[in-house]
Amino acid sequence: MDIQEYFSLVFSDYTLRTITLGTAILGAVTGMLGSFAVLRKQSLLGDAISHAALPGIALAFLFTGAKDSNTLLLGALVSGLLGTFWIRGIITKTHLKSDTALGLILSLFFGFGMLLLTFIQKQPNANQAGLDKYLFGQAATLVESDVWLMAGVTAICLIVLLLFWKEFKILLFDKDYALTLGFNTKTIDILITSFIVLAIVLGLQTVGVVLMSAMLLAPAAAARQWTNSLSKMVFLSAVFGAFSGVFGTAVSASQDNLSTGPVIVIIAAIFVGVSFIFSPIRGLLFKQLRVIKNRRDLQLHKTLAFMYHIAETHEDISHPHEIKILNNFQGYTKGTLKKLVEKDYVILKGSTWSLTQKGFKSASNLYNQLTSSNE
Repeated sequence: MDIQEYFSLVFSDYTLRTITLGTAILGAVTGMLGSFAVLRKQSLLGDAISHAALPGIALAFLFTGAKDSNTLLLGALVSGLLGTFWIRGIITKTHLKSDTALGLILSLFFGFGMLLLTFIQKQPNANQAGLDKYLFGQAATLVESDVWLMAGVTAICLIVLLLFWKEFKILLFDKDYALTLGFNTKTIDILITSFIVLAIVLGLQTVGVVLMSAMLLAPAAAARQWTNSLSKMVFLSAVFGAFSGVFGTAVSASQDNLSTGPVIVIIAAIFVGVSFIFSPIRGLLFKQLRVIKNRRDLQLHKTLAFMYHIAETHEDISHPHEIKILNNFQGYTKGTLKKLVEKDYVILKGSTWSLTQKGFKSASNLYNQLTSSNE
């Protein structure tokens, strides 16, 4: 099945429709909440939470003996929240930095989770098969109830964001100012973190523990390159995340033996790469073009100022001068002289040049600026 056939069947085929909607909603909610994680410089938080959720999944299975996805995700949510609060406690109660706390909790919980999974695999319980899907994800296991759950959580997240937008924004950019306004910054911080944990837990079934942090961070990192506005960044993150889910699912379905989760992450990484290169604000390409333009403008201005210095020694500013006078000037090039002629700053006749009234006035301002800056 090729991609064109996939999109023609996505609205009629139950499985394709369910998986596509699920991955699109997941990408939107993780991208939306990932913006706050990126701007708060908590990029490792998603990785730590996703790994911290693993022992919760294993313990939920041990206690219930069943692979009910809602029960397992509830266990993951509890475990993820516990890991998050442990991270906060380590940061606030000790002298350790946040990256150290994140690394400790990530390795501790993930190691404990792998230990429990190994223990479960050795138990005489037929239901244990398939638990490893939470490590790398398996989007094909999504059912309609999972999609409705994702949609409900996304709606709640959106409502909370709209209700507390001002508080979230102030806390994000100026925590001290939020305190002076009387906001309970601790509660707001816990609220944001809790929704991030919830979004990560929802994605474990689709993308898995190992890759979930990329799903949280990649759309936000891509969106950050295109705008300086928080609202636009959140919107673009949701769009990039949703498109990553849809196109990742399409590529996975159109090819044999391609897991959906890793492909979604790769598509999200492509969005990041394209944004890093082609973004008009921060893109490497446009940044290099601006550097080249600024260098050319500086070269032109220096040449014009040098011409002014020569022309001011004559009463008549249109007095002709030989081009060879410019040959020893480092800023002079034939392209620069051509640009000056196009701007009507210089008149070129054969092998001589002379300043126009417009060029003399502009050069006078530039020369005065250069001499004042040197002083």
